[in-house]
Amino acid sequence: MLKLANKVALVTGGSRGIGAAIAKRLATDGASVAITYAKDANAASAVVKAIEGSGGKALAIQADAADPKAINAAIEKTVATLGRLDVLVNNAGTAIPKPFEQTTLEEMDQMINLNFRGLMVATQAALKHMNDNGRLIMIGSCVGERMMTPGLVAYAATKGAVKMFTQGLAREVGSRGITVNNVQPGPIDTDLNPAAGDWAAPQKANTALNRFGTVDEVAALVSFVAGPESSYITGANLTVDGGTNA
Repeated sequence: MLKLANKVALVTGGSRGIGAAIAKRLATDGASVAITYAKDANAASAVVKAIEGSGGKALAIQADAADPKAINAAIEKTVATLGRLDVLVNNAGTAIPKPFEQTTLEEMDQMINLNFRGLMVATQAALKHMNDNGRLIMIGSCVGERMMTPGLVAYAATKGAVKMFTQGLAREVGSRGITVNNVQPGPIDTDLNPAAGDWAAPQKANTALNRFGTVDEVAALVSFVAGPESSYITGANLTVDGGTNA
């Protein structure tokens, strides 16, 4: 039997990049998967079709992860449609690379609301439905723990907040067997942070492996944390960063 058989997972921001890879991997491992997307219905539909084409079950829900009402509704719809909730992956997030002095208040709010406040809202809503022994998984960043990349100051601050949120919440829900972990990617080749992009060279140089990672390498760690073999791992910050923080 597949390790996530009969489980239901929700992945926020699951229409592209790391989120899409996570959704597909969880489905491959047996879970029924709901994804949220903000705008690109075609991309979300492509993820659903890929999962269904491999024999899985998937659902796409339009919901801006920075909008509390939308994210609450998405969780309600997931439970209503798929019957339960076992795994929440708070993946939705964004970075706006620029020197901090040039960062506008609107840009600060955008990163805080999406990367941190939205994550807290989604987690709180999910806990009302989550089964005992469930999995809460945050997608943080290696810069939330060690910051070496100029231009990501505000972004790093939101990811540092995610780190401490994870550690604190793990203490509160452990009695239910629910684990809370923070997967912290380093430089990963996505359309948001391409390996050939303007900001790539210093990130690559900071790794021990001298390369960007792939979305599938992040998804593999998330799938492990979502599964039964990780049941004694909680409150952990797990980097998948090519040695960036080594």
